[in-house]
Amino acid sequence: MIKIQRLTKVYAKGKTALHDVTLTIAPGVHGLLGPNGAGKTTLMRILATLLPPTSGSVEVFGYDLVLDKQAIRALLGYLPQEFGFYPQLTAAECLDYLAILSNIQSAKERARRIQLVLERVNLWDVQGEKVGTFSGGMKQRLGIAQLLLHDPRIIIVDEPTSGLDPHERVSFRRLIRELFESQRDRIVIISTHIVEDLTHLTPAIAVINKGKVLFSGTPEQLKEHTGRITASIEDGYLALLEER
Repeated sequence: MIKIQRLTKVYAKGKTALHDVTLTIAPGVHGLLGPNGAGKTTLMRILATLLPPTSGSVEVFGYDLVLDKQAIRALLGYLPQEFGFYPQLTAAECLDYLAILSNIQSAKERARRIQLVLERVNLWDVQGEKVGTFSGGMKQRLGIAQLLLHDPRIIIVDEPTSGLDPHERVSFRRLIRELFESQRDRIVIISTHIVEDLTHLTPAIAVINKGKVLFSGTPEQLKEHTGRITASIEDGYLALLEER
């Protein structure tokens, strides 16, 4: 599991992005919910070993986040909020390049894994088409395919439906559910500011705002905990209305 103890991140000029965050994340699917600027991406980047914490500790399957970065990276699949593929390459070529970077040396094994992950995200039929012609939803699915290439034990997906149109958003949520809902032997963390991204998907949710964890538990417990955490009817964005 992942054990986060009193994690704090302070950027230059004194901006505190995370303050004294403590969470325990067991195998299964977990949601991290909060508005834009809440500190979600900072936490995801720290867990992905891309950003050092200012203080506190993180233990990932027994490895120390600061001391054992390479061991953690070998277990990790990460889809950031903003990512890019070479538009002139085909989907299969992009994944082949990324598989080489993941140290999958055998061309035969790379081809096997590429077909497997593209079939899982429903892109095998377009594996020979250039990524530059893909829609936003197709690129997000290709992003999921790349993080599955080396069969990671920890999967981090940051704001997966941001920028998608309503139809693509629904389709992508369905894919996430099909891929990860039954996961019991790995940790899947989905960070979002859109309540519907986590509805009926994650059995565990943490709510974060202004760098602090406001809640951690099940969706049912969240409903009991406060009736003042609601979704905007107009756009589905999270509105955190704290009790005064």
